Amino acid sequence: MSHPMPSPSPRRRSVLRSSLALPAALAVPGLAGAAPALSLSGRPRAQWGVQAGDVTAHAGLVWVRSDRPARMIVETSATESFRNPTRRHGPVLGPDTDFTGTTRLRGLPAGEQIHYRVVLADPDDPRRTGEPVTGTFRTSPKGRKDGVRFLWSGDIAGQGWGINPDRGGYRVFEDMRRRNPDFFLCSGDNIYADGPILPSVTLPDGSVWRNVTTEEKSKVAETLKEFRGAFRYNLLDENLRRFNAQVPSIVQWDDHEVHNNWYPGQILDDARYTEKDTDVLAARSLRAFSEYFPVSTLPAGDKDGRVYRVLRHGPLLDVFVLDMRSYRNANSPGRQPDDVTGILGAEQLSWLKRELSRSRAVWKVIASDMPLGLVVPDGKVNFEAVAQGDPGAPLGRELQIAELLRHIKHRGITGTLWLTADVHYTSAQRYDPSRAAFKDFAPFWEFVSGPLAAGGFQALKLDGTFGPEQRFLKAPNRANTSPAETPQYFGEVDIDGGSGELTVRLRQEGGEVLFSKVLQPGRVGQD
Repeated sequence: MSHPMPSPSPRRRSVLRSSLALPAALAVPGLAGAAPALSLSGRPRAQWGVQAGDVTAHAGLVWVRSDRPARMIVETSATESFRNPTRRHGPVLGPDTDFTGTTRLRGLPAGEQIHYRVVLADPDDPRRTGEPVTGTFRTSPKGRKDGVRFLWSGDIAGQGWGINPDRGGYRVFEDMRRRNPDFFLCSGDNIYADGPILPSVTLPDGSVWRNVTTEEKSKVAETLKEFRGAFRYNLLDENLRRFNAQVPSIVQWDDHEVHNNWYPGQILDDARYTEKDTDVLAARSLRAFSEYFPVSTLPAGDKDGRVYRVLRHGPLLDVFVLDMRSYRNANSPGRQPDDVTGILGAEQLSWLKRELSRSRAVWKVIASDMPLGLVVPDGKVNFEAVAQGDPGAPLGRELQIAELLRHIKHRGITGTLWLTADVHYTSAQRYDPSRAAFKDFAPFWEFVSGPLAAGGFQALKLDGTFGPEQRFLKAPNRANTSPAETPQYFGEVDIDGGSGELTVRLRQEGGEVLFSKVLQPGRVGQD
């Protein structure tokens, strides 16, 4: 389908306005993080906007949060006027889910713009309803002629850089909204549970960065209430709420949803925490994550509550969403000669190999929450990601990646590329067996883009095991540069419906293209 660039028409803006206006309760930081008061008079209100997620050709999820107990009702229509809408009754929103809820929409037409509105009704008196909150999204195309456009990035409210009203908040979300993508892939670190947001930070030049603050974000998140508050914090930003109302999401998680560089079984050595067990913290975070995002395989929709999944976007694209956090082994020097657990776990690796083999999409995006060939340290001797600085044969977590890459080559799977964020700069790497210690794989590309609202960091070293060559890099020259000093980054993928040609563009805040690469469908080893 076509992807017009101009901002929505005045009529479109009028439809979205009810979901974007900053409510009085959200405008006051002291009230923004407060739990809904059950004795409030009046009608239910959806002050945090709406979101759609995990949209396919015929289905999607719609999310909302109420300020009190309410029945969630979703109406959909092919037009902005909502003539002859289809109504679906969703769950009753209550304190068990922090007054959030998700309704699955089924039976949608493929490749169409869907307009929806959420109405919150008093569960004791259905005639008492709040003001409708509206949004829109496009379902995945049935055919390939119209093409696909999507964006990706990650890392929001990190290193103490929160919503700064002096800068207009998270401005990069408005830049992304104007691109009018089919969906947005958030590659993890949706929150920084381990990063408090202070009222102000003094920058190196003496100027002051001001933050919107809340009670829950004044300390590290340990309780379920604090994790919920951390996810809710970002929804105080008008740019993000406007973006959510127009662009559906595919969301994965990474370490900062819990704690920097966490792994299962870890006991924290962090004086800020009274709860040291990361398994306890991760369970609380995953529950809040499932409450604050419309994600199809989390506890409400999957018996295992897993985050990894595949989203099919018509004949042109399948998106394989990984979870490199929940099943990994402990961070270590990464020199094990055999490693069954690795970074994906045995079950997830088997799933990924199986689903890649089944995919008939022209392009197969592997949405990774961590990069493959960038050496990400964890302290002085351990490593956080896949690479561990040894350019020789695969060891440790590299063994799982080698097994996956070998599978892709020998099964003749074409059209794979890796997208990630995590490292707080933007780059493009091409992996080639002719430069690698491990050679049994077909060349592929990996693109990195982020952060969206966090500190910038220096570039990391490359590990030669899989032969990466960096074709583009933009990174600051010191650690934790503020968003006022370093542009925020996002990536864009455009797939042409006629030729199947895929173009990746690395962009920075404001929309400027920093690097672009065109890839041809069905070609192995393209440069």
